[in-house]
Amino acid sequence: MGLKTVEQLREARAALGWTQAQVAMAAGVSVPTIKRLEGASGGLAIRLETLSRLESAFVAEGITFLEDGQAAVGFGVSLGVLKPK
Repeated sequence: MGLKTVEQLREARAALGWTQAQVAMAAGVSVPTIKRLEGASGGLAIRLETLSRLESAFVAEGITFLEDGQAAVGFGVSLGVLKPK
């Protein structure tokens, strides 16, 4: 999985200009789950299914999750060009 940290979650949401509610809807998870996750720091402490849903929702919108060493500092995100649907 590319999505590993709370900071990446926040960065991906910011890159898309999404609210927490939009992330929750796109990923099929609850708003309280997004709020709880974003209130933490470091590695994501969530079920694999939830992680997969979040990552898939962001990747579908053009987000690439960068591994440690690919970003300027630690892990990060990149917003690529969207493919036509």
